[in-house]
Amino acid sequence: MRKKILTLLSFMLFFLSPNPASADCADLSNYTDWVREDNHTILFYMGNIPLARLNIPYCEVLPSSTIRLIKFYVCDSDDIIIDNKRCTLMTVQVLY
Repeated sequence: MRKKILTLLSFMLFFLSPNPASADCADLSNYTDWVREDNHTILFYMGNIPLARLNIPYCEVLPSSTIRLIKFYVCDSDDIIIDNKRCTLMTVQVLY
């Protein structure tokens, strides 16, 4: 009986505990193009394969914007350069 209760409690703790916060990181060293999804979101592609979605809440991305990566391996809270302005990534969502 005791073993069943411990097993049940273990499963409950496992399934009901909040997910640990983890930063997504993406390797964009092979990207060939980027597409503006909205004013604050960019999709990076390798050919026609989506690599990552980057959300930049404090910088506006225009269709004519110039984007430069400071480093190819980007994570949440890293910086990129949009139209010669340093911008912080809020979230990086890996799509591959």
